[in-house]
Amino acid sequence: MSGPREELAAAGAHLAGLGLSPGASGNLSIREDDRVLITPTGADLAALDPEDLSELDVTGRHVAGPRPSKEFPLHTAFYRRDLETRAVVHLHSRQATALSCLPPWSERSAIPPLTPYFVMRVGRTPLLPYAEPGDPGQAGRLEELAFAFRAVLLQNHGPVTAGASLQAAVDAAVELEETAALLLLLGRQEPRLLDEGQAGTLARRYGTHWGTDG
Repeated sequence: MSGPREELAAAGAHLAGLGLSPGASGNLSIREDDRVLITPTGADLAALDPEDLSELDVTGRHVAGPRPSKEFPLHTAFYRRDLETRAVVHLHSRQATALSCLPPWSERSAIPPLTPYFVMRVGRTPLLPYAEPGDPGQAGRLEELAFAFRAVLLQNHGPVTAGASLQAAVDAAVELEETAALLLLLGRQEPRLLDEGQAGTLARRYGTHWGTDG
């Protein structure tokens, strides 16, 4: 019977197999009660060893295993701001990272409501200003944002998604990458978007966040 360690290793292999984790980039975590399992620093997501993961508490204190990814503050910030979050995925996937180098669509979401599946699986995705990888100040800004969200783009860096399950966080990362690819494909053309009513209805129905909700 597989547990959270095996679940994390399988998710890493899946994302790497999709080409969303080049080299030794990206990091994943899963929370069990007051403990967080996270991929070690420099880990290859394609070849994670379930028995060789880092273990933290929700404050970010290292309690067991190898040294964690330097990006652990982003993960623990998501866990602290929303107790329903059980997993976090951070990637350097090509299309979403490219989009993070462009101006955001709005103050609350770098990405517009281009497709129903983006709203259903990801929802609004604020752009966090640039900081060096692992900067705890950036994680602090994420934690303090006054509106609800389950994903962010790190400026000139890449996406971070969270979910009530590891599968939900993975699905959001994949959908965010696909939406970014569509936006880049459209280029300077003005796309037709879902209107606020359409996006809001989907967000309420599928438990994501859009519009002016809290």
